[in-house]
Amino acid sequence: MAVKVFIDGKEGTTGLKIFERFKNRTDLEILTIDEEKRKDSAERKRLIDSSDYTFLCLPDAAAKESAALCSNPNTVIIDASTAHRTNPDWAYGFPELSPDFRKKIETSKRIAVPGCYASGFIALAYPLVKCGILPPDYPVVIHAVSGYSGAGKKAIALYEDENRPSSLDSPRLYALTQAHKHLPEMKLIPGLSYEPVFNPYVCDYFAGMTVSVGLHARLLAKKVTAADVCNALSEHYSGQRFVKVMPFMGEGVLEEPFIPANTLAGTNDMQIFVYGNDDRIVLTSRFDNLGKGASGAAVQCLNISMGLDETVSLV
Repeated sequence: MAVKVFIDGKEGTTGLKIFERFKNRTDLEILTIDEEKRKDSAERKRLIDSSDYTFLCLPDAAAKESAALCSNPNTVIIDASTAHRTNPDWAYGFPELSPDFRKKIETSKRIAVPGCYASGFIALAYPLVKCGILPPDYPVVIHAVSGYSGAGKKAIALYEDENRPSSLDSPRLYALTQAHKHLPEMKLIPGLSYEPVFNPYVCDYFAGMTVSVGLHARLLAKKVTAADVCNALSEHYSGQRFVKVMPFMGEGVLEEPFIPANTLAGTNDMQIFVYGNDDRIVLTSRFDNLGKGASGAAVQCLNISMGLDETVSLV
């Protein structure tokens, strides 16, 4: 019998990508809502309660409303919004962080999909805090770039308009008040004492993201080299399918001294790079903001919850 899936918010970017990833799945029955009833709470409740799994691809307030509509104790909710990522009652959907994270995804009825920027940062910070290299009170500064697809349908239309303003031709720094919605999970999940300084840019390409953190070795909790940091990350992610630590940059992992942000677009993969020198160590994660940063991560959580190979629909 096919597993019943409802995507609440299928018309948004993340919802559409999840739907696309399910097009060849014969083990799933996708429940659909009539267009005129998309905002009808009673109809949404009926579909949520009729489903085995419901994906919430909605703004935060709407996601909270939809989660509250569910009265079927067997329905698993997978929320792609920010609404529940710091709620301890919800599993945080980043299984590669630890066996405990994976186990909670396997067993929970409520799963919060990480934010895209947050995924890139937490992948770098969580292992280093846990192994005692990065002190929780480190003054973290994050720089990140993303393709414009992460900004939503209106922004996509604006970037792809032939009469768009020339200001869109260059990278645009935003979240200038240091109140970006991903900051709470960036602090909580790795176990930091303070929220980082976060400088994200949206850029003139469709999909792909890099998230970078610079570390001063003199401020770390123990004396380490750049190679030591790379080894710690490599050990942490050993055996993981979707998160790979690249060979130490000091040994030449790229033919050119650049890390393009868009080379993993269309995948659920994440690559981690360590480079710089033993005084100033730089970490970068590269992935697709629509893949491991959104819809891909959501589908991976579904597969794990269903007891399937986590790569189904993702490779």
